[in-house]
Amino acid sequence: MTTATKFPDCDQRVIDMGSADEYMLGYRREEQIRLQAQARQLAGESRWMFQQIPLPDDPRIVEIGCGPQGCLEILSGRAGPSGRVIGVDRSEDAVALARDWVSASNLANVEVWVKDARNTELPRASFDLVAARLVLVNVPEPEQIVAEAAALLKPGGWLALHEADYVSFLCDPPCAAWDTLMGLFKRYAEHNGIDPHIGRRLPRMLREVARLVEISVRPIVHVYPADHERRFIAADFAENVAERLVDQKLAGAREISSLLTRLRSHLSDPDTLVVSHLFFQAWGRKPADAAG
Repeated sequence: MTTATKFPDCDQRVIDMGSADEYMLGYRREEQIRLQAQARQLAGESRWMFQQIPLPDDPRIVEIGCGPQGCLEILSGRAGPSGRVIGVDRSEDAVALARDWVSASNLANVEVWVKDARNTELPRASFDLVAARLVLVNVPEPEQIVAEAAALLKPGGWLALHEADYVSFLCDPPCAAWDTLMGLFKRYAEHNGIDPHIGRRLPRMLREVARLVEISVRPIVHVYPADHERRFIAADFAENVAERLVDQKLAGAREISSLLTRLRSHLSDPDTLVVSHLFFQAWGRKPADAAG
């Protein structure tokens, strides 16, 4: 089994994250399992986006909020044997899972560190590509993460984002349990400063926050048929945040349990139409004459 290559020129100190847990969906074991499955489910779309981005030989790449797997395998392939990939995540559990997976997958050009996405302490202006997938839609103050990502880029480097917008997330026939849980989800997001419609803002953030040029955008939407792995994702999300909804007095535990039972029953009906979030992929380049 291959050991991941070290990056001696980067500060590997573990950041003290404090007790705050800003990630909307939490770090339950079930969420880590879902994220591992998501890496497989979204691999084709992510690979396509990264293929659109021209990189130099032996590039240096960062994935912010990689979780237990993220895009690390795809980025490892883009980096090649002499390139380097760093994955960062604030969750120690997620990083431990990612390190085990990287080792088992023999990704010798990848390392994963516990770091804060808003202050990675990685060297400024040192990376050819910085990527994040479905991170900004789950955290408050996403502009800080975009600014940090831009600061990591070399002049001429690329920032690539893949985010969700809840505008198209729906089922039909209508379901009262779906509507109630989505309403609770929206209230929870608003209460915690999280924007469930961040996807549509990506091009503007790349222009105004990251100061990038040559910005490209790709929208993606799916229908989840009866046998699709992501068909029950609305129920999975609600289950992940159930304890937080109760803690913040937005709903009672018994009410949420009843809603989840009714929602899963509705989604189990093969005649129910389930439409995904509207996903946006957006990428842009740091001007070659930009200050580091």
